[in-house]
Amino acid sequence: MSQFSMEPNNIPTTRSTLVHLPVVTGPWRDAWRAFRHNKMAFVGLSIIIFFVIIALIASWIAPFDYKEQNLVSRLQPPSAEHWFGTDDLGRDLLTRTLYGARISLWVGFLSVIGSMIVGTALGLIAGFYGKWADMAISRLFDILLAFPGILLAIAIVAILGPSLENALYAIAIVNVPTYGRLVRSKVLSVKTEEYITSARALGANNTRIILRYILPNSLTPIIVQGTLGIGTAIIEAAALGFLGLGAQPPEPEWGKMLSDSRQYIQNAPWTVIFPGVSIMLTVLGFNLMGDGLRDVLDPRAKR
Repeated sequence: MSQFSMEPNNIPTTRSTLVHLPVVTGPWRDAWRAFRHNKMAFVGLSIIIFFVIIALIASWIAPFDYKEQNLVSRLQPPSAEHWFGTDDLGRDLLTRTLYGARISLWVGFLSVIGSMIVGTALGLIAGFYGKWADMAISRLFDILLAFPGILLAIAIVAILGPSLENALYAIAIVNVPTYGRLVRSKVLSVKTEEYITSARALGANNTRIILRYILPNSLTPIIVQGTLGIGTAIIEAAALGFLGLGAQPPEPEWGKMLSDSRQYIQNAPWTVIFPGVSIMLTVLGFNLMGDGLRDVLDPRAKR
C-alpha cells in the first residue's frame, strides 16, 4: 500500500508535470534568421523590394505618360514639375525611369528563370546519366562559353532581330552553361551518397531519384547563382539596349535611355544620371542579396 499511497506529498502537481518542448526549427527558418542578421544582405533585399514595388505601381504614380513628348520643354533640368528633368524630346525622365524599372526587372527575372530551367535540366541529365549524354551536353556548354557573353548575345539578337523579346532570349541562352555546369558538378557529388544508393535499392526509378532526392539537394547553389544572375542579366539587357539591339523606341528601357542621352551628357547630365544610378542600385541590390544568400546557404561559408 505504501507504493500506491495517496498522500499529498506523493501526488504530482501540475507545475511539476509541465514539459518544456524544444523550439521546432527547420533549415529554411534558420537560413532566414541568419539572413536577417546579415545587414548588407538585408540592405540588398530592401533595395530589390523598393524597385519591385516601383515597377508594379509605375502606372499609378508616374506623373506623365512615358510616350508624351513636349519639344518646348526639352532638356529641362529637374524642377517642381519634372523632378528628374526632361530628355531631348521633352519626355518626363521620372516617368520613364519608373517604367524602366518594370522593363529591366522583367527581362532580368524572365531571362534568369529561362536559363535556370534549361541549364538545370541539362545539368541533371549530364551529371546523372554520364557517358555520351554528359559528353554531348558538356561540349555544348564549352561551345557557348567559348564566346564572350555579350558578344554571343549581340550575335543572337543580330540573327533574330533587334527587340526586347529577342534580347531576353539571347540573355537566357548565354547564361544556360553557367547553371548547367553548376548543377552537373553538384549532381556528380550527390549521386554517390548513401541515401541515393538506398533509394535505388528500394526500387526507385531514375526519374524519382532525380526529382525527389538529387534536385532538392542541388537547389542551394542554383538559388544563389540565380540571385546574382539577375543583376548580370539587367546589365546585359542595358548593354544591348545601349547598342540599339534591345528595347526599341519609345520603350523606356534604362540602357536605351543612356544611349539616347549620351550626346547631352555635358549640357544635360541629369538625362544620364538617373537611369545610370537606377541600374547601379538595382544590380547592387541583387549582388548584396546574392552574397548574403551564399553566406547563409553555403555550409562551407559557415565553417
